[in-house]
Amino acid sequence: MPTLFTDPRSGGVKKSSGVNVLPVVADTWALVRDNSNTDVDWLIAGFDGNSKTDITVASSGSGGIDACSAALPENAACYGGVRLENGRFVTFYYAPEGCPVMQRGREMVSSIVCISLLINLTFMANILIFMYNVLLWEGVLNVLEGSDREIDMKPGLTEGAI
Repeated sequence: MPTLFTDPRSGGVKKSSGVNVLPVVADTWALVRDNSNTDVDWLIAGFDGNSKTDITVASSGSGGIDACSAALPENAACYGGVRLENGRFVTFYYAPEGCPVMQRGREMVSSIVCISLLINLTFMANILIFMYNVLLWEGVLNVLEGSDREIDMKPGLTEGAI
């Protein structure tokens, strides 16, 4: 489980981020990374039902980036990984326009840089949302080991476009 930075005032005790990446995510990622397996070469992970802490496999399959990008959810942020045709691995974070604001936190930071005239309270709220989402992504990345890089996933993406 991912942890927050250790606060020296806590006597070195690490604090948990509260993210719980369910074992099925690691199991499915192992299938994606298994070169002898042709049934699963991508996975999409997201929140388990209405949970705000449990992340599970939302979908998985074969067909590479083309199939994975076609399976992206329309209303929820997700995390995932794909085995490329060249045998390399990439991961991604995707937040569609229709997903809840708390799940879009990672994207909001880009907007913060461009909109520097936000009032302090709104700015701090956006930073907190961003930090929450970074911790979630960190938790998923701890499970999706062996990735070469992160890609900008979107519907209709093809391997030739990355």
